[in-house]
Amino acid sequence: MDFKRPLVARLGGNRSSTVLLGDVLKILRREPTRLANGHIHLLTTQDDGPLRAASMPPEKTVAGNPRAIMFTWQQRQGYADFLAAVEQAWQRRDPSR
Repeated sequence: MDFKRPLVARLGGNRSSTVLLGDVLKILRREPTRLANGHIHLLTTQDDGPLRAASMPPEKTVAGNPRAIMFTWQQRQGYADFLAAVEQAWQRRDPSR
């Protein structure tokens, strides 16, 4: 799965990346609401654990992690569609999970 970051995000320190479904340990998610953005984080061995607040180093935050995607309230359908697709692909990869 390729995460292509727009120029504005790359200027802010975020980078594009590729995540292999075989490397995903867990799919962490937070649904977007009117008050807070949501995200989908494909947790791999490169991550120490769940992503935290913006006061941490960029790679440990949602917005700075190359294996996470942020979603606004207006993007909630995209969130639901992406989550369903990635979970389905991940389950097909290893039905025991």
